[in-house]
Amino acid sequence: MKRIFDFCVSIIILILLSSIIITVAILVRMKLGSPIFFKQQRPGLYGKPFYFYKFRTMTNDKDANGELLPDEYRLTSFGKFLRKTSLDEFPQLINVIKGDISLVGPRPLLMDYLALYTKEQASRHLVRPGITGWAQINGRNSISWEEKFELDVWYVKNRTFLLDLKILFITVYKVFRSKDINQQGNATVERFKGSNIGEGQG
Repeated sequence: MKRIFDFCVSIIILILLSSIIITVAILVRMKLGSPIFFKQQRPGLYGKPFYFYKFRTMTNDKDANGELLPDEYRLTSFGKFLRKTSLDEFPQLINVIKGDISLVGPRPLLMDYLALYTKEQASRHLVRPGITGWAQINGRNSISWEEKFELDVWYVKNRTFLLDLKILFITVYKVFRSKDINQQGNATVERFKGSNIGEGQG
């Protein structure tokens, strides 16, 4: 039921908002250049990797050594607008249609983090990741990594179709209010470096 719902809703959104999505793609090409999409491998259901898509929000500016500059130097005002309005997330609907992710679930993070999770935290991969989730409507980037993972694990243990609908409705409200986009003191969000627990690392 959830998979059918995800597929149908994603198709409907892509059709209804196609003009907006095309306009954003054109603006990204004009303001940030090519490629239009940010593409990165992320862990999906059971940690299986897939390619995750978003509209680009940062430039590819590099330092004298050929290394990418820190996020705060590459994130443009246009990129900040895309993130604030969540317009950069639209390409993930393709991931939903393909079955890589769901509309609702724990956010797909970096492959590097898999080795840093505790056993409890790793249970977030027992369901498909999502465009939005319980952690996103309860703090998003304004809360700590440990708090996010606690919320993700709670969702895995308590998920229902009605809970998913609640999360989707609250997500729309949060997007219009543009809340909790960035972590305080960072252009985006600080990397996860592991929990200071001592046991259960895997």
